[in-house]
Amino acid sequence: MSSSALQKAKGFKKSKTGTYLSMGTTAFGAISVIKQVKKARTEQDTLQLIDAVVSAAAIVTGLAILYRELKRLGDDDVLLG
Repeated sequence: MSSSALQKAKGFKKSKTGTYLSMGTTAFGAISVIKQVKKARTEQDTLQLIDAVVSAAAIVTGLAILYRELKRLGDDDVLLG
């Protein structure tokens, strides 16, 4: 990857669009966590349930960080207030 392509990729990651995309991708990960919780409950697997809870906490934390980044970018979205 060339230096200018790398710069553009970094710029996109710090853009509002890139941040929204990251939020969507992170939230999409919640689907697998929900499946993992259901499976753990069905199998009564406490360790797998703990893993799912930790994964869910990571998703929530990731979304909170991305939300903060949107606020920092000065998003005018009505949903963000």
